[in-house]
Amino acid sequence: MAALRKKFGEDYQVVNTNQGITFSAQVKKKRQRFVEKNGRCNVQHGNLGGETSRYISDLFTTLVDLKWRWNLLIFILTYTVAWLVMASMWWVIAFIRGDLSNGGHDDSYTPCVANVYNFPSAFLFFIETEATIGYGFRYITEKCPEGIILFLFQSLLGSIVDAFLIGCMFIKMSQPKKRAETLMFSQEAVISQRDGKLCLMFRVGNLRNSHMVSAQIRCKLIKSRQTPEGEFLPLDQCELDVGFGTGADQLFLVSPLTICHEINTKSPFFDLSQRSLMNEEFEIVVILEGIVETTGMTCQARTSYTEDEVLWGHRFLPVMSLEEGFFRVDYSQFHNHFEVNIPPYSVKEHEEKSSLTTANSLPAALTSSSPQLGNSSRGGRRERLLSADYADHVDDKTSRLPSKLQRMNSTKDEHHWRGLKTGSVLPGGKASSTGDLPLSIQRLRSSSIPVVKKEQLDEQVQLLSLDGDVEECEMDKHRLPKAISTIYAPTPVQIPSKGGRPEDNLPAKLRRMNADR
Repeated sequence: MAALRKKFGEDYQVVNTNQGITFSAQVKKKRQRFVEKNGRCNVQHGNLGGETSRYISDLFTTLVDLKWRWNLLIFILTYTVAWLVMASMWWVIAFIRGDLSNGGHDDSYTPCVANVYNFPSAFLFFIETEATIGYGFRYITEKCPEGIILFLFQSLLGSIVDAFLIGCMFIKMSQPKKRAETLMFSQEAVISQRDGKLCLMFRVGNLRNSHMVSAQIRCKLIKSRQTPEGEFLPLDQCELDVGFGTGADQLFLVSPLTICHEINTKSPFFDLSQRSLMNEEFEIVVILEGIVETTGMTCQARTSYTEDEVLWGHRFLPVMSLEEGFFRVDYSQFHNHFEVNIPPYSVKEHEEKSSLTTANSLPAALTSSSPQLGNSSRGGRRERLLSADYADHVDDKTSRLPSKLQRMNSTKDEHHWRGLKTGSVLPGGKASSTGDLPLSIQRLRSSSIPVVKKEQLDEQVQLLSLDGDVEECEMDKHRLPKAISTIYAPTPVQIPSKGGRPEDNLPAKLRRMNADR
């Protein structure tokens, strides 16, 4: 089956001899190419009307552009016709002067051209004159002024025809089109990842040892499209970036190179995926230009890749190897490639998935890093009380708000933060009121509170875990800053027994202060 497909292409039939039923495989339509694989542009110009005269005005370029068979035909016909016309003119002069009847019989008669008796002898005389052979048997005499004038005209016309036709043939032979035959392009282009980026790649190579000076490569995407205004653009040309900004399009073509087009937001393949590649219709035209080192003429090589020749998830095989004293290029592996595992979606889909993943991970990170306030579960959450330094920091942030918001915040949270700042004992020696503090702080203040001297001006707040075990308290103690860990009270919270009063559990000094109040 593979042999049949290779020999006859995709348009083949499979015959089942057992059942006698003939069925045909799915025939794929042949893709009409804009540029052939050999670089020939598949475009024909028609209905030129009166514009054909432009070809005659540039006759030299027209002859150079013709195919070799037409060039050879024009070359042979031009010389043949010119020789026949000029030989006929010499025969006419000999006929008018009577040289054909008297020249060969009377020695006293002086002809215009000696030894010209008929048309073959006139033709031979013209060839001898044109080719400057000069056998010495046929020659012009001084008795024939018209022959002298025709001789001058023949010399000038012959020089012009020789220069035109020989120059045309020389340019035709020295054209760098044949040099382009030794510039190779890979048969397929591949799409795979390089340096973490999805890239479209193909390979170019130079078969000769002579270099291509100032070699530069360009790529065009040929694809029909419709503008937002409704205008249809057949075979619209779009430039593919192969390293204009970085200078990667300037090639040092000594060994085969892999040309890379990065698929990004500026690329026309930004939304191209493995699935959409099967339904796309486009053609990539590759143009390689350079100066031939030996002749100094500009050479251009072209090829193209259709959507069927772009392979998703493939990479080229290496062709370079290090030998003793030189690098060897194995051109048997030039067109070969192997399959690699890459995601089947486009760069656009990849960026959309990345943005969604980033957006979903951001709230989770914020939730996990935020402090847990309250006492909702026994082993996992604990109530954390804020120190006076943190209260000062919140006040600094609040002062940056507008005046109206500051007034609103001050009315709502004034007693809460001031209670945290002032501590348990005022400088006057009287206990502060706990009515404005939250319930959790009131419970702490009603429990064991260390005695503070009157001379001490630094406020301190005792931080204890309400529902945590001893190990969790020790871990939190190590996590606290040094300034706060020094005031961490190891005395556990004393919970009043059932039916008792909280005032009975207070220290003696606090009971005396409450009695005085």
